[in-house]
Order: sequence, then structure tokens, then C-alpha cells
Amino acid sequence: MKKVLVIILGLSGLGLSAQKKWSLRECVDYAVEHNLQVIQNQYSKQIQDANLKIAQNNYLPSVSANLGNNVSFGQASLGTGSIRNDRFSNNINIGADVLIFNYGRLEKTIRKTQFDVEASQYDIETIKNDISLQIAQQYLTTLLNKEIVKIAQSATENAKKQFDRAKITTEVGTTAQTIVAEAEAAWAREKQNLKTAEINVGRSLFALAQLLQLQDYKDFDVENVEIGEQLSPQLISVDEVLNTAYENQPQVKAAESRIKSAIAQTEVTRTAFWPTVTASIGIGSFYNNILPRTDQFGNSIIDPTFFSQYKDNFGQQGGVSVNIPIFNKGITKLQVEQSKINESIAKNSLDQQKQAVKQNVQKAQFDVDANYEVYLAAVEAEKSTKLAMDFADKSYVAGRGTIYDLNIARNNYANAQGSVEQAKYNYLFSLKLLNFYAEIPLSL
Repeated sequence: MKKVLVIILGLSGLGLSAQKKWSLRECVDYAVEHNLQVIQNQYSKQIQDANLKIAQNNYLPSVSANLGNNVSFGQASLGTGSIRNDRFSNNINIGADVLIFNYGRLEKTIRKTQFDVEASQYDIETIKNDISLQIAQQYLTTLLNKEIVKIAQSATENAKKQFDRAKITTEVGTTAQTIVAEAEAAWAREKQNLKTAEINVGRSLFALAQLLQLQDYKDFDVENVEIGEQLSPQLISVDEVLNTAYENQPQVKAAESRIKSAIAQTEVTRTAFWPTVTASIGIGSFYNNILPRTDQFGNSIIDPTFFSQYKDNFGQQGGVSVNIPIFNKGITKLQVEQSKINESIAKNSLDQQKQAVKQNVQKAQFDVDANYEVYLAAVEAEKSTKLAMDFADKSYVAGRGTIYDLNIARNNYANAQGSVEQAKYNYLFSLKLLNFYAEIPLSL
């Protein structure tokens, strides 16, 4: 995860405000800590951690104890007759079993589980990366909308100045009343555009707050980051980016870990062909008491006391058992074949992940090149429309142009300014995405 923060968070320290505003770093840090998908996968990781501990603890012996009490009443057979047999008995035993040999099943299970833990950790990193990129894109969208507000504010101010000028010239009789009406209508349109731009800022802030899953989003705002006017093209090649991405992208590393896990599972399954040797030891004792009875002379017979019987009856046992598999309907062989299929599935999954990364890198590279060309074209168009607007303004002041021509020129210039900002931020995000795959720190 730290590589994503290095790559896309270079924007975070460039904007300052007297009022508390969220930096990009703060947005990303908050999201990866509170996002429900991340939390869900962290629970999955905890389950895998527990599975690893279970596998490791299987090396320990199994120790158990049992305590039994039994009371019986009634007749018991004796030869051709019967006797009264009212009896109370008690026993206690403690035993331990330890696995001696199973062809490395425990070790292989531990290794397999370790790969599962690795994969689950990479899954968390993948989700964090995805969320970070989403937030970076939405953050840049918000900055773009703020720039469009500035353009709309400038256009509104110019329209207001034009209205004030038209109002004066109309009052002195040098221009017709329709000029004032058109100037006022143009001013109204620019105010509408400004309000729409301001609403778009609020909408993008709301979308960003939803990505962050904030409860209170009404006062949420982001830092104002100054983006340089001159953007430079990127020079890194696609092959270099791909090599770096294959080595570092968590979704690829997760797929590699799952291949190792599938191979280890096959080894675990094969151990079922081999015998299992288990040793056991135990200790125990018992107490037995025939309820009140008498001898042939009518005297009461008293059994030895509880503790004396437990002392006299104390015993120990130990043994070794061998479980040799002979025939289990071919199930083990089929399970090994299933494991081999799972290996192929895992390898195919890795190929899919690499293919997805390759396509994403190629698309990012294409977008970087295309968006840079669009940006350059937009800058040229802005210069041309600025020049056209200046000529239209001078022509209008000189009386050789109409206010309609001037308004059209102003609208064209405002649209060209918006196109430059749109192209700039499109290029910036596509470059950040390519940098993300190439492990290149962001600098502006």
C-alpha cells in the first residue's frame, strides 16, 4: 500500500487554507481505514491467520481427560440363580496422542496455509489500491470543477462589465436599448453557468465524501492544489511499466501465492497414500463399590475406601498405532486429480491478472499520449479564441462589431478555457495511473 501513497499523494502537501480542508493523503488514509470492503477483507485475513495457527498447533499432542460415574440397581445372574447387584462405580483417565509420522502432512499444511495468508494480505492491498485510485480520480475531478468555477466567475465579471458599459452607452444614446437587453441576458447566462459550476463542485465533493463513507459531508471540502500551466510529456516505455507492474502489483502477487497454495495442497492430499503412525499414553484409576450387603453370617461387608481403591487401581498404558491405507474407493487419487486441476485454475488466474494489468497499462499509456495531444490542441485553441475575443471586443468598442459577435467570442473563449482545464486534468490522472503501475513518485 505504501507505494500507492508515494505515487498518487504528491498532491497532498501543495494546497493550504485557513479553514480545515482535506488533503489527498488524508482522504486516502481515511478511506483505507474505514472502507467496508477493506474491513471485510481484513476479517478474511484474520480467519487465514487463525487457520495458520491451527495448522502449527497440530504439532502439539492432543491431551484429554474423562471422568465417569455409574450407578446400577437390580438383580444380576449367578449360575442358575440371581443375586442382588446394587453398585456404584467411578473412573478417571487422562490420555495423550501425538502424531509421529504422516509423510510431512503437517508441515505441508502449514506451508499451504502460509500461502493463503499471503494471498489474503495481497487482496487487502489490491482493494486499498483500487480505493486510492478512485479517490485520486474524484479528488482531481473536484479540483477541475473548482477551476471551472474560476473560469465562470471571470466570465461573469466580464459580462457584468459589458452590461455596465452597455447601460452607460444606451443612456447617453450612442447604442440602442436592445444592446442593454442583450448584455443583461448575457450576464444572466454567465451567472447561470457560474451557479451550475458551483453545483458541480458540490456534486463532486459529495461523490468524494461518499467514497470516503463520511457521515457528515455538508461541510466537507478539499485543499486547493495549484497545478502547473505547462505539462510535460511522459517518457517511460510500456515494457518498463509492465515489468515493474508484474513484480509489484498485489493482484499479481496474490495470484502467484494462490498457485503456491494449490501446489502445496496437492502435496498435502498425496500424504493420504502413506501410513499414519500415532503414539498414545495414558494414566487412570477407578473406584467400585457394591452397595450395602452382608456375608453369610449377616455381617456387613465394607468395600475399601475411595482413595485406597484409587491408589491400588492406578494404572498406566502406552502404545503405538499404525493406520495403513489400503483401499478407499480411489477417493484419494481423485482428490489428487482435483488438486492438480486447482493448480491449473490458479495458473490461469495469474495469466488473467497479468493480462488485466497489461491491458490497464496499455490503456493508461494510450490515454497519457492521447490526453497530452488533446491538451496541446486545447491550449492552441484557447490562444486562438482569446485573440478572437480581443478582436471582437475592440471591434465592438469601435462600432464595427455587434454585441452578439462579442458574446459569441466570449463564450468560445470560456469554452476553450474549460477544455484546457478538462484536458489538463484528464492528462494528469492518466499520468498518475501510469505512474502507479510504474512505481514513479508523483511531482508537480
